[in-house]
Amino acid sequence: MSASPSPLSRSIASPAPLSRSVVVTRLRAAGCVFAEDEAELLISTAPTPADLATMVERRVTGLPLEHVLGWAEFCGLRIAVTPGVFVPRRRTEFLARQATALARQTAGLTDEVVTPVQHRLVSPVDQATASAHPTADPTDSTDSTDSTDQAPSRPRTVVVDLCCGSGAVGAALVAALGRVELHAVDIDPAEVRCARRNVAAGGQVYEGDLYEPLPARLRGRVDILVASAPYVPTEAIGLLPPEARIYEPWVALDGGADGLDIVRRVIAEASQWLAPDGYLLVETSERQAPQTVETFTRNGLIPRVAGSDDLDATVVIGTLNSTVVIGTRPALPEGSGG
Repeated sequence: MSASPSPLSRSIASPAPLSRSVVVTRLRAAGCVFAEDEAELLISTAPTPADLATMVERRVTGLPLEHVLGWAEFCGLRIAVTPGVFVPRRRTEFLARQATALARQTAGLTDEVVTPVQHRLVSPVDQATASAHPTADPTDSTDSTDSTDQAPSRPRTVVVDLCCGSGAVGAALVAALGRVELHAVDIDPAEVRCARRNVAAGGQVYEGDLYEPLPARLRGRVDILVASAPYVPTEAIGLLPPEARIYEPWVALDGGADGLDIVRRVIAEASQWLAPDGYLLVETSERQAPQTVETFTRNGLIPRVAGSDDLDATVVIGTLNSTVVIGTRPALPEGSGG
């Protein structure tokens, strides 16, 4: 008969659960500004007390909260992120909202009531399940209503998401628009694996350099081309918070000497891929916006700038449509487009 474990061995195998106050205290001591909120997320996410202790330890050593949790909230969705993957920023939600509103406009849905994406967290598994078992589409001819009364099914909006990272922007567009043909690209294999989890059945994700891996059939057919390309000047990366410069891939941050090397490449080839009434949307900084606008113009695009003070977000939007006069389509308000 084996001996019973000693009280000491039992205490080592089963550590006492961390209380909320202890978690908050440890997070605050580590410099976490929103310690109470982070504690709630860690406690609600950890499956066991042992997992909670591990997660708290990882967080206090500096790992980004989203990497500890395994997800980030973006436009009301729960986007999977793993260590080494760029964490989608709140400011990039503005890019997604602008793209959503323009996609609705392109598809002729501007007269519809635009319902913002509800702030509910949806796991990648839930997204895949929903794609496999979609709810009834009111334009679907298989609906029980007489098909003669149905509006004709609209074509899918063709969306290309360059420098897609975790796939957050593409996933948000699929969730908001439904009928989307999504093609997402990133050069980082880890980002590509993560993006494939997040877009699931909602699109294709390619590994490669910008436009290089895209199917040739997309040339001249892209309705919405979004790019959250790296735009941090190389010398400024060292000034970023440790969570970014240590734990996130530099390829997702480094935009070259002036921060616009990748952005310029995105803009230079956009006209070959955009549909005649398509849009290019590029995230940038307020300081870099004038240079970005100049690059749009130099490459035959008609630019305008949209911004959100609340999110500290700046997006330059360009179109090939020569009949559009700058300023006739004012920047969409921050909350529009869901």
